Amino acid sequence: MLVELVIENYAVIEQLRVRFHEGLNLLTGETGSGKSIVVDALALLLGGRASGESVRTGAERARISGIFEAPQSRPFRALLEQAGMECENGELLVEREVLANGKSRAFLENHPVTAALLREIAPYLADIHGQHDQQLLFSADAQRGLLDEFASNGETLAGVAGVYERWRACGSELEDLERAEQERLRLADLWSFQKREIEGASLTAGEDQALEKERRVLQNVVRLEEAASAAYSALYDSPESAFAAVRTAVRRLEEICRIDSSLTEALETLKPAEIAIDEASHTVRDYLSRLEADPSRLEAIEARLATIEKLKRKYGRSVEEILTYLEEVRANLNAAETADQRREELRATREQMAAEYQRLAERLTSQRREAARKLARGVERELATLAMEGSVFRIEIKPAPWSADGSDAVSFLVSPNPGEEPRAIEKVASGGEISRIALALKTVIAAAHSGREKRRAEAARTLVFDEVDAGIGGRAAETVGRRLKQLAASGQVLCVTHLPQMASFADHHFRVEKHEAGGRTTASIEELDAASRVREIGRMLSGEKLTPEALRHAEQLIKLGSAG
Repeated sequence: MLVELVIENYAVIEQLRVRFHEGLNLLTGETGSGKSIVVDALALLLGGRASGESVRTGAERARISGIFEAPQSRPFRALLEQAGMECENGELLVEREVLANGKSRAFLENHPVTAALLREIAPYLADIHGQHDQQLLFSADAQRGLLDEFASNGETLAGVAGVYERWRACGSELEDLERAEQERLRLADLWSFQKREIEGASLTAGEDQALEKERRVLQNVVRLEEAASAAYSALYDSPESAFAAVRTAVRRLEEICRIDSSLTEALETLKPAEIAIDEASHTVRDYLSRLEADPSRLEAIEARLATIEKLKRKYGRSVEEILTYLEEVRANLNAAETADQRREELRATREQMAAEYQRLAERLTSQRREAARKLARGVERELATLAMEGSVFRIEIKPAPWSADGSDAVSFLVSPNPGEEPRAIEKVASGGEISRIALALKTVIAAAHSGREKRRAEAARTLVFDEVDAGIGGRAAETVGRRLKQLAASGQVLCVTHLPQMASFADHHFRVEKHEAGGRTTASIEELDAASRVREIGRMLSGEKLTPEALRHAEQLIKLGSAG
């Protein structure tokens, strides 16, 4: 239930704060006073499209905030938990800002959120039905959506959509395979050649780096021998070698330490150096023993590197990249060789998905047909209470091409006058009749939801009707008002109306007015007390001049409306 709505700098509204109540809340006022702006602001608050044009002239931003009694349904709580928040004190604060440049921001419990999240939670908070929604009744998709909402067949519908997507994906892959078959055969010859060429080289990872190192050594054997020989001589082989000098120093220090231990630390420092020089000299000697000029080996290395370089120019900058490309070629060849097998697998899977789709679609059609009979009967009963006695309402379900929504085409047919064949709504119903049909549909669907335990919490959402009385009057207006009052008995209904017959049924009556001050127009809203309500309904009856007769008539209407 909507507890409070605050609007700032939105259209002609500078600042407005209004508290709504349980039951039937009716908004009235002169034409163009801004009644529908309140409904538009509420729609924006629940994730509607934002536009900078809605910001009041001269203001930087418009801001709408609303406090709702938080639904207790499990899906709603799950949405909030996913967003990382929870309701405090059983109330939910929703806010929306629109900047003059058209950008918008949304907040939930003072936390920034996306407008998409507001749209997700909107069905749990309010159901807004404006004049645009009446035009949506002409849409086959909208009619099917209303039937599915009444049927609560979401599980079956989700199954149908999932199978359809898999069936369509198989078909798309099959088309790609068949379309690319000639190109794949041409490429297969190229891949086979590349595979033979790379595999023939018998490459190993890091081979090029190892060969480059070996080639450098063979190209510089003489220089390496000279340098290594000189190093070995300096370390060990000559009489003045480092090893000989260090060993002599060690022996002398040992003699000293046997008499005077003060140089023991120096001796211990020098001994590792003697060992290190000895080990280094052996390493250099072993290196010298391995050095050998080998022209034939150098020639073989040059040839091998030339082969690798040729492959690098074609397939990669390193041996590792060439080997990676080889794996890709093998995979492509395997795919080409198994394309026929893949096609057969896809055909089999597609047939399986088609059979599964057919099974689920038939179940969905059966659910829709059963729901259609119940919904049609319920709407006819509602229409009878809305001054459309004798009207016939039928829901026609015909086969349609497969889609994610099933294989049904749904059409709402109506005959407002006895004896006429039911036809499409837009062809036979007047504007007022369409309004009442829309109200009947909403009433029956809401009643069905309230009777299901899993949707019980959702049934308490606010129902909003914007000029549902368009095109009707007299007795029809009275019956629409009576039905709205009954609908509001178990929750909250907000309705914009211009008819006094409907206004008389209000549990809470609000008047919207425009005022001009300082060259600017501003809209305001106030909840009417009993006396003000009589004057407002009297104005709606008599027009600009309020007569005693109109006031008496207004009092009589209110008395009849209060009696239900």
